[in-house]
Amino acid sequence: MGMAGRTTLTFDTLYIGGGTPSVLGAAAIEHIIAAAFIHFDIRPEAEVTVEVNPATVSLEDFRRYHQSGVNRLNIGIQSFQEENLLFLGRIHSREEALSSIDWARQAGFDNIGLDLIYGLPEQDESCWLYDLDQAVQFNPEHLSCYILTRESGTPLDRELMAGRIRLPTDENLRKLFKTTVDHLTNHGYLHYEVSNFARQAEYDSEPWVSRHNSKYWSHAPYIGLGPSAHSYPEPERHWNHHSIEKYLQDIRHGKLPIAEKEKLTREQIIMEAIYLGFRTTHGIDLADFERRFEIDFSKTFRETIEEYKRNKLLKVTKTHCALTTKGMVMLDSITAEFTSQDWP
Repeated sequence: MGMAGRTTLTFDTLYIGGGTPSVLGAAAIEHIIAAAFIHFDIRPEAEVTVEVNPATVSLEDFRRYHQSGVNRLNIGIQSFQEENLLFLGRIHSREEALSSIDWARQAGFDNIGLDLIYGLPEQDESCWLYDLDQAVQFNPEHLSCYILTRESGTPLDRELMAGRIRLPTDENLRKLFKTTVDHLTNHGYLHYEVSNFARQAEYDSEPWVSRHNSKYWSHAPYIGLGPSAHSYPEPERHWNHHSIEKYLQDIRHGKLPIAEKEKLTREQIIMEAIYLGFRTTHGIDLADFERRFEIDFSKTFRETIEEYKRNKLLKVTKTHCALTTKGMVMLDSITAEFTSQDWP
């Protein structure tokens, strides 16, 4: 941490996540937070988040997190249905999921995010709505709803290859995505990024967006600590060794445990800015895009924009260009269309 702390950056978020940090126990989390505030310039009012798995925490853990400065929790619920949890290989039960949310409130947390997964084999609208309804009953400040992804070499991938299970069709996924947006919007949540929803209410000064995650979508610089962690001190990106052995070996020899580095080209940064901008519901800020890249987005992509507007996949105002809910389901293919074109 001391070596990584040689930065001039000031931080207003600290996120302890990736994997299941709650297995470390409350004492280790307390130590990490204290060390981070010593070695880095972190603002006193920073958003401090810990990611937790319901099977690895107790009420006492939550109380200690709260006392050590954690002010936001991200709980990996995934589903409130036992059969779904079993399929996903989760180590927690429905009861543990319910208890973890109750304990978080009892411990004094007023900023809680829940993660849910949909797009499971044979999953229909009513099955997914059950999970959404369960989540909404707890009135969490934040909800992340992710579509199940297929990754090569996983047990899920092998089952799919063997034809023993089938994932929902693209058409069904579009319906489930629209159901998600409609249902959560009707229950007072702001859809601010393709998978993310923040509660908004009359007594809140602003919606409960994840300040930390928003940095990734706005290309803000960040530092990651730990095996496999990525850092982005613009314009370079680097990532640490995946192997814990190699990671510790470098640290023992007094050097940063960086596995590889890449310096992003102007073209790569523009492509990422388009993709990340389209992930958010406010879309690409046209003035900011022109300031950063000296490219008039509306003129450069006029024909593509007009085509997607006609198909109700894109909406354009004087200040922003954004995907519609219908367009968000096609995020990857629409972004590919924009980034495959020539620009100045």
